[in-house]
Amino acid sequence: MNQQYKSDGYRMPSPASLLRLRLTHHWKEQLAIIRTAADWTVLLYILIPGALLGGRYYYGFWHDPLPAWVGVMPYAMFPAILALLMQGGIVLLLHEGDLLFLRQHPKWLRTVMRGGILYSLTVTSLMLAAGFLVLLPFMVRGYGISGPQALALLVLSLCCGACVKLLRHHARVRKTGWRRWLWLTAAALPSVLFIRLAWLFSASTGLLLLAAAVYAAGAVLAYRSRMSLSGTFLGDVREDFKQRMKIAGLLLRGVIDKPRPTRHKPWIFRRSRPLLRTYSPESRLADASIKAFVRNPGHLKLYLQFTGVSIIAILMVPSFLKWIICIVLTVLMAYWLLSFWKLFAADDFIAMLPLDKEQKADAGTLAVPLLISPFSILSAACVCLPLYGWWGLISFIPAGIVLGLIASRMFAAIRLPR
Repeated sequence: MNQQYKSDGYRMPSPASLLRLRLTHHWKEQLAIIRTAADWTVLLYILIPGALLGGRYYYGFWHDPLPAWVGVMPYAMFPAILALLMQGGIVLLLHEGDLLFLRQHPKWLRTVMRGGILYSLTVTSLMLAAGFLVLLPFMVRGYGISGPQALALLVLSLCCGACVKLLRHHARVRKTGWRRWLWLTAAALPSVLFIRLAWLFSASTGLLLLAAAVYAAGAVLAYRSRMSLSGTFLGDVREDFKQRMKIAGLLLRGVIDKPRPTRHKPWIFRRSRPLLRTYSPESRLADASIKAFVRNPGHLKLYLQFTGVSIIAILMVPSFLKWIICIVLTVLMAYWLLSFWKLFAADDFIAMLPLDKEQKADAGTLAVPLLISPFSILSAACVCLPLYGWWGLISFIPAGIVLGLIASRMFAAIRLPR
């Protein structure tokens, strides 16, 4: 194939040339993404003073007295921070068009994939080495780690980082759905074990190097398994695109919503059976609004977050304020749920249904108390159980239902036109 490329005058005379082109394109792509967020002049005004200030602090960590929190923080926190730097994915430098061209030449494809894996592991190693250098004065001066022990811990970190990266990449390209998350959790276990081993063997250079050898062997096996995989090209391209767009995703996180994945069936209420026993138009519309609320990740996440914060707030305040805080928070939740209902009822699709204002108001009066019930019951439990003991265990469910019903009916009467 090399002779063919040379004789025909193609740009790529060898697999190594293609690999260099892909790496150059990857770096230019990442730099272009960064330039869209900040000008290099602005970055220099930030990076240069930041580097000088950071260097001064780092010098002080080696020569000045250490902060008091260093003695309080357990040693296991240092390998835990290093374990966080091991997470992430692998860039194989594959493109969608390779399905038609590069895949026909396995040698070229393997060269590009091998170079992408080596590049990704090198980046991870540099990140781990940089994080290790930042933590080094605290470990040496705060916990008395010697030079050989620190070097052995660095070697263990690099070997574990390579092993974890390759295992997580396996899970990402081979599995989908809940199985993928299950395998990703299993792939994170070596990093948890790394924290334990780095803590237990912190005083033994030999045991640290032995553990590093085990991780290195695991990384080699994972690498060979990765290179022998077949039938994962589309998964490789999909994962590669996600990793290349990671910086762009971080920059756009606060600007646009994350696109929702397309599913043939929802996670919740998969069979779409009616939630209410009656089949009146009002009940069917209330049923649809409840399912729409629960199936929307943004609404459900905000509901759960507000519930969690409310529970903490009720438990933290003094006893004489618990009922007041509970009532105020329930009223706020009822107001928000009524706002959701008004947006749902004003949707273009709902407007096509032959329902008048009174029927839509009745449906909202039926749906909102059902949506608020979990929140109001949990809030009432946080009040009744600490205050009334066993009587609270009996009364918190009816109290929560009544509280949610009153708050939702009050706002429904005010805000829903009839």
